[in-house]
Amino acid sequence: MSELHELGVAEASKAIAAKTISPSDLVEALLVRIDKLNPKINAFIHPTAEAAQAAAKMATEAIAAGRSQGRLHGVPFAIKDIYDTAGVATTGHSKLYKARVPQQDATTVAKLKAAGAISLGKLATHEFATGGPCFDLPWPPARNPWNLDHFTGGSSSGSGAALAARLVPAALGSDTSGSIRNPAAYCGISGHKPTYGLCSRGGVMPLAQSLDHVGPMARSAEDCAYLLTAMQGADPRDPAAADRQPENFTATLDRSIRGLRLGVVRRWHERDMTGDPAQIKAFDEAVRAIEALGAETRELDMPPLAEIDACCRTILHAEAFAVHREDLRTRSMDYAAMTRMRVLAGAALTAEEYMRAQRFRRVLTLRMTEAMRDVDAVLCCVYPAPAPEIEAMAKGPAMAFGPRGIASPFNITGGPAISVPCGFSAKGLPLNLQIAGRAFEDGMVLRVAHAFQKATDWHKRAPAL
Repeated sequence: MSELHELGVAEASKAIAAKTISPSDLVEALLVRIDKLNPKINAFIHPTAEAAQAAAKMATEAIAAGRSQGRLHGVPFAIKDIYDTAGVATTGHSKLYKARVPQQDATTVAKLKAAGAISLGKLATHEFATGGPCFDLPWPPARNPWNLDHFTGGSSSGSGAALAARLVPAALGSDTSGSIRNPAAYCGISGHKPTYGLCSRGGVMPLAQSLDHVGPMARSAEDCAYLLTAMQGADPRDPAAADRQPENFTATLDRSIRGLRLGVVRRWHERDMTGDPAQIKAFDEAVRAIEALGAETRELDMPPLAEIDACCRTILHAEAFAVHREDLRTRSMDYAAMTRMRVLAGAALTAEEYMRAQRFRRVLTLRMTEAMRDVDAVLCCVYPAPAPEIEAMAKGPAMAFGPRGIASPFNITGGPAISVPCGFSAKGLPLNLQIAGRAFEDGMVLRVAHAFQKATDWHKRAPAL
């Protein structure tokens, strides 16, 4: 068997069920690795070693006695520090809430624990899931395990770093304009933004509530499907959570993609942006690999990225300012400078501008839905280049909003989208493929991603640490 830290969710689940390893074995191996590597990666800000050991002991005893709670019983995960965790600090990676200790778990955390998963602790994020990377916060920013001088992507930065470094097989992230898929792209892991409303945001710090999504991050699409199956469901704590019949997202993963119709969107990285040649080559090779599996592809046009991005940013800034207005009024200097600047941008927006953006969002959604009418899923990039250097990302107002990526279209529509690795640059940095779909067709998106990953090994590669 591989070293225990190399096991993904599905592999760990099967090994625990077969009793070839125990939850205690796995948790101990990961805690040793966290102690060794986290000081240079900064992925964890609140490890919970003692609680994890106690939970692992209970899981080991229960499974040995034939009382398994299901496929996630004994599988470790870690949590972006905007998800409430009972008795464990939930800070938003911010000085403002450094001492905040919730009394109740976020709904998705509770669901994973109810399925038997074991929390290893809280992960770094960009402050309140927005500005970053910042060096003027109580904890340093997470660093990219493929090259510590490079950016992880954000805002689920600790989740991406912890997964790439094999500190944990699964993590929770959030995505308002790409914050699951961006670190997945830069860190060479798999991150799935579910359909809006599929997973409850109850107990998760909001950023922009009409754009916020919560979802799984892991090594593979299969692992994401294991997690998503447990995380989904209606919740009175989140009025936007959809009341739908639960799906087993692993049940359809192995269906052939032969005959599926896939739209390929190149305009966003060829006409609207200037893509890095290595990323464009890797994307084209990924498309060919998917075609070799029998899928039919066709070029698909979409609205200009500048229109989508402007709409998304207007909504995001207006809603984020509404969330933070009181703290900005009373404690503005406790925010990191970059966060403060980003959130204050919403103060300049009028109600009319916000409503116009929301109306335009509907227009964009209809246009993108119409473009996708005759295809089963869409292929595009998340970012048209590998990860930049972290120091450059932390500088000055010009960089504070970061390079535009290609994640926001699917926050606007609310449809599902996953980022998976599809190659490496000459400097050894991960390159990315995004697969997106129509609302509540998460199973289709995961199926295409899984087929690609069965045919390639990019997701199996790990950084040398």
